[in-house]
Amino acid sequence: MDKIIFVSGGVCSSLGKGVAASSIGALLESRGLNVRMVKCDPYINVDAGTMSPYQHGEVYVTDDGAETDLDLGNYARFTKGRLSRASSITTGQVYDSVIRKEREGKYLGKCVQVIPHITDEIKDRILAVAKEENDTDVVIVEIGGTVGDIESIPFLEAARQLIHEQGKSNALSVHLTLIPKVAGGELKTKPTQHSVKSMQEMGIQPDILICRSPVMLDEPTCKKIALFTNVDIDAVFTSPDISTTIYQIPIIFYEQKLDQVILRKMGVESRHADMRSWNSVMERYSARQKKARIGVVGKYMEIHDTYTSLYEALFHACLENGVEVELVKIDSSAIEEAQNAGSILDGNVDGILVPGGFGERGTNGMVKAAVWARENKIPYLGICLGMQIMVIDWARNILKWSDADSTEFNPDTKYPVISLLEEQVDIKNYGGTMRLGASDVMPEDGTHIASAYGKTPISERHRHRYEFSNQYREEMKSSGLKLAAYNTDRSLVECVEWPNHPWGVGVQFHPEYKSKPMKAAPLFRDFIAAVKKSV
Repeated sequence: MDKIIFVSGGVCSSLGKGVAASSIGALLESRGLNVRMVKCDPYINVDAGTMSPYQHGEVYVTDDGAETDLDLGNYARFTKGRLSRASSITTGQVYDSVIRKEREGKYLGKCVQVIPHITDEIKDRILAVAKEENDTDVVIVEIGGTVGDIESIPFLEAARQLIHEQGKSNALSVHLTLIPKVAGGELKTKPTQHSVKSMQEMGIQPDILICRSPVMLDEPTCKKIALFTNVDIDAVFTSPDISTTIYQIPIIFYEQKLDQVILRKMGVESRHADMRSWNSVMERYSARQKKARIGVVGKYMEIHDTYTSLYEALFHACLENGVEVELVKIDSSAIEEAQNAGSILDGNVDGILVPGGFGERGTNGMVKAAVWARENKIPYLGICLGMQIMVIDWARNILKWSDADSTEFNPDTKYPVISLLEEQVDIKNYGGTMRLGASDVMPEDGTHIASAYGKTPISERHRHRYEFSNQYREEMKSSGLKLAAYNTDRSLVECVEWPNHPWGVGVQFHPEYKSKPMKAAPLFRDFIAAVKKSV
């Protein structure tokens, strides 16, 4: 491996460390380097799969089936490097591996300690990412949490050791801090000074500072920060609050020459940066005209991070269609409690999207939203649970099976039109046991999904336990519901579509995971195109 960049954060959480790390990756790629991204999460969970959406936000799934932190979604949207199970390192994984090795006698009777055994495991996992692909030039490692958190100490110590072992030209420390503005409009640098001091106490001298600030920092402020943190004046950068989109951040960093400083400090020969794709994103952002109001009917609407990839995919699709997206977040429980869906949806939305989710709460509200969209010819996109909702609606309201349901919500239903995957029946552990990761999908000719992708097979990622129940295939088809795609051996239904409807599509997979600002996910793109026609 050639180079490692560690990205850490201080002062407080939610400063945009993941976006900053992703933007650095994007800039280095624009200069022709091959980048791999890694997230070190200090939580003791093995992965994010069993964590509450309210506490943790979205679970991002990789092709090889890892359930990871939402920051990997940012990595995927900003950079081209492959993300895999190895790209997510958690305290739970590290300790689990070390304990198993100890039980197998691999430490030859030694007393197993945080240093060196835990830190060695972390270092080995970071170095292994570069070895997965021979052409990797830079590995960017984001260390979760905030400096000073007890949970992050082993990861920072591992970073300190690698910086020492690899040398300063091969391993850099980029530290993200906060510059708050207090009453009277004065910017305060003291929190940043204390944050860098905490890093120094860990044995790490940051090479580069990125200061999150309401405004761009002026030269005197940068000089003051440099003086008190022992960082070069030209290595102090601003990540300002923006009113546009996070996809402007790589351009902002480029204009400050962040990438040039990184290359110089790593001893990499400077090469021309190609920023055309990022400039194109901002040009399309400025050229948007109409507004598309998308009603997202879900059960975790209070927390934006729960559906981050989905919201970003909608934004990408609107960029591609030249329209502005207006998210109308609707708690499905509110529709469930309303006399009818129209009282909430009429005149408020141009399209309906029902995302994935687990558990019974609010699902009848989702069904009512689907009925409203189907009957009123409103474009509809159902993802995972959203597709299952379409099937339940069709069974109840077209086939008149009033008791039809998913066995997840009603195990005793007479018509289990959605049921547990056969291989899931005897599963007791919930972590990492769903149908996870990429698999191929074969669309039927003449369907919206076939038109959207224009090729076969389609490779998309899954995350679910329940499926369309095959015992009802023929009755569903004969009543008019289009079974629009299957898996490769046709044992599973992957997509359903409404007949005699401008655009009503539900898929069992998660197309939002692969959407990028330069190239929107095909189904999201065509969904917004259908919405645009009615705006």
